[in-house]
Amino acid sequence: MNHALVVGASGIIGSALTELLVANGWKVSALARRPGARDGVTPIAADLTDADATRAALEGVTPTHVFIATWARQANELENIRVNSAMVRHLLDGLRPAGSVKHVALVTGLKHYLGPFEAYGKGVLPETPFREEQGRLDVDNFYYAQEDEVFTAAKRDGFHWSVHRPHTVIGVAVGNAMNMATTLAVYASICKATGRPFRFPGSAAQWQSLTDMTDARQLARHLLWASTTPAAADEAFNVVNGDVFRWSWMWSRIAAWFGIEAAPFDGNVVPLERQMEADAPVWERIVAEHGLAEPDMHRLVSAWHSDADLGRPIEVVTDMSKSRRMGFLDYQPTDDAFFDAFARLRAERFIP
Repeated sequence: MNHALVVGASGIIGSALTELLVANGWKVSALARRPGARDGVTPIAADLTDADATRAALEGVTPTHVFIATWARQANELENIRVNSAMVRHLLDGLRPAGSVKHVALVTGLKHYLGPFEAYGKGVLPETPFREEQGRLDVDNFYYAQEDEVFTAAKRDGFHWSVHRPHTVIGVAVGNAMNMATTLAVYASICKATGRPFRFPGSAAQWQSLTDMTDARQLARHLLWASTTPAAADEAFNVVNGDVFRWSWMWSRIAAWFGIEAAPFDGNVVPLERQMEADAPVWERIVAEHGLAEPDMHRLVSAWHSDADLGRPIEVVTDMSKSRRMGFLDYQPTDDAFFDAFARLRAERFIP
């Protein structure tokens, strides 16, 4: 039977993928620093920055399919390259002795086209909508280094690969480094509790331009499809929900879900990091009042990441034609993706 090793299993992407694979009858092993316990899943605790510890943790593990959906944020891009490429290398080196791997799927993202955070949206960028045939930018980028590690190991060990480039991912996971849905849910909850205006924190370009996003469940379906479809082997793919929207429309939709009014956008950028810099004690009071599960706002909120995405000075739209031509036709309305994530956060007592 198919045996999946989900790397980064406790994150937004890994959690959604693990649920999908279990539901489809796969044997699933979940690797993370702290993988936790889930029905039908074998947890593997490992620190991928440590080659020896990774090798020891993977001894006797024989997956047919490996899904890599993890990274470790560093102080600059050169450190991102050093650390994150080593993590992929240690993982694939640790799996090599068993010789069981048939396919490795690597999740990166649209920074393939936009550049890393410290050079985000700067310089000469490819035209939108972004297409897979658009090459690498002439900048340091840890995504490229991760890809090269996979390509090298695939050539050496004889497995197939796929690369998946989502836009901003919508889903639920606590302690995640990039989590817009939970960030906006906490922000909206604070605005509702305090009467503060629910103010769009980003740029006029993002407010007015078309954009798209990726539901973690859509990405999970895409990962499953590419790893089991022969025509999709050894290919890189964009993966988004399939719709486009403007934040001028979406912001009011999100506000309405929380029962608040969206503040008019005046064109000024007021980042969430600045708006929420003193909100930790406010959140603690909200948690106490409603009996919520997580009093530490910083384990829920990644304002820096939402600010980076919502503050971009350029349009970001992604082409999905390559996947569609090969048969992946799944679609997910983005407003419903947000609403489903908010409902789950409420059901699990992370927001009031």
